[in-house]
Amino acid sequence: MGDGLNKEIIVSVTPRETRIAVVEDGQLMELRVEREERVVGSIYKGIVQNVLPGMDAAFVDIGLERNAFLYVADILPEEDSNGDSPASIKRSELRRRQIKDLLRPGQEIMVQVIKGPRGTKGARVSSRVALPGRYVVLMPTGNHVGVSRKIDGRDERDRLKRIGDKIRPKGFGLVMRTECEGRTERDLKADTQFLVHTWKKIEENARRIKAPACIYRDQTLLYRTVRDMLGDEINRMVIDDPDEFEKVHMIMEMVMPAMRGRIQLYDGETPIFDHYGIERDLEKLLKQ
Repeated sequence: MGDGLNKEIIVSVTPRETRIAVVEDGQLMELRVEREERVVGSIYKGIVQNVLPGMDAAFVDIGLERNAFLYVADILPEEDSNGDSPASIKRSELRRRQIKDLLRPGQEIMVQVIKGPRGTKGARVSSRVALPGRYVVLMPTGNHVGVSRKIDGRDERDRLKRIGDKIRPKGFGLVMRTECEGRTERDLKADTQFLVHTWKKIEENARRIKAPACIYRDQTLLYRTVRDMLGDEINRMVIDDPDEFEKVHMIMEMVMPAMRGRIQLYDGETPIFDHYGIERDLEKLLKQ
């Protein structure tokens, strides 16, 4: 720990919302709040309701209030017998594909929400699934390695591409995120393995659960905070909810076992944000 700061993450969970405070040397630096279940990024097992050739799209019942909208370009082509991956099919070929040849009403299909429902519009979905991790994005329907455009250095791009080619699981595509910069092969491999494990669970759910249903919720704010912030510079994370504490512990077990001891469960009488003086800091901020 270079700067000697005492950095903590304090998590307050209620049925209605999760609040996450980032505290440095007793001072509130950041507050993150999540109030609703995330739909964007979640994966559903849906049933095709109707196919609209005129719009080159279909409506899919994914169990939400309104049917989701699936464009022809967001549908994965069937795997070719000659081993062409969907990812390598040319755009011109995609344009020639017609929705009525690809889907029929009553068919079950796995889709991921790419745009949440708005007003009277249902969600927009795609059958190209992407699972983002801390450093990489796993594409269960791809077969190549990409490097984030935000990484400029030629050497670093080449290094990441080499690592990507080495750790890419057979039958998957990988995108190396901006956060990969300067990371070791071990970090990137652990992240990839965690995502492959997640994907296996999704496939299991898809087999087991009856459509229409959600088979994978996109990661909660707490999960994303653990994924993106829980590096060596965090001294501890305190959570007031036993279920969420268990979940975080499980993630740490897989991703950063050495950090597990820094996750603590708070079971005091006083609400956690009062106990750590965070409510007081928030009130001060609101008065400013």
